[in-house]
Amino acid sequence: MIPRPLTVTFDAHDAARLAQFWAGMLGRKVVEDAAGALLPGEDGQLSLRFAPSRTEEMGPNRRMHLHLTSASHDDQQHTVATALGLGASHLDVGQRPEEGHVVLADPEGNEFCVIEPGNNFLAGCGLLGELACDGTREVGLFWSEALGWPLVWDQDQETAIQSPRGGTKVAWGGPPVAPKEMRNPQRFDLTPAGGDQQAEIDRLVSLGATRLEVGEDGTVVLADPDGNEFCVTGS
Repeated sequence: MIPRPLTVTFDAHDAARLAQFWAGMLGRKVVEDAAGALLPGEDGQLSLRFAPSRTEEMGPNRRMHLHLTSASHDDQQHTVATALGLGASHLDVGQRPEEGHVVLADPEGNEFCVIEPGNNFLAGCGLLGELACDGTREVGLFWSEALGWPLVWDQDQETAIQSPRGGTKVAWGGPPVAPKEMRNPQRFDLTPAGGDQQAEIDRLVSLGATRLEVGEDGTVVLADPDGNEFCVTGS
């Protein structure tokens, strides 16, 4: 199977500002497109898109957060200082003082972590080392098949996948998974291989996805086996 690229979209009240924040964190350029502001990823790094949203409350229990890697303790401190200077804030999620990572929130409250140096699991993954998700083993297996990305971790109901080209890992922490109460403000976006949207949708449904709705722009919204929405674009 040909590996598919993956874009993660974040709904945002101020998409332009949030895109500029993450461009500053990741050293990327912002590309405006019809769906918002895109930060293209290279060498296996995830692409990030920030889409304007009028949703008043996006909820505190977001199911994805980013992990940034560090080459040294000084590098970690520099990344944290850069984030705070760009508008991030410290976030208390119950982490213990002896844990080496630093938990922050971006300007719209999306949690992310700056991981301590020496983390072997993220070695060689690049600055955007991991997208950590709430989810079952079943959903990890689904996305491995959907993207054509092999499993690089499958233990104790926890799974992780990575593009054959390397780069950012996508991981699911296993049960318990918090009940889903609203539409996720973060989601995966897929572009169909060869431009055949219907064939891609049929393939994803055969793997366990559920068709939900069609947007005004022709984007089809599906749900993965855990009920998380994701989109397949028209081209």
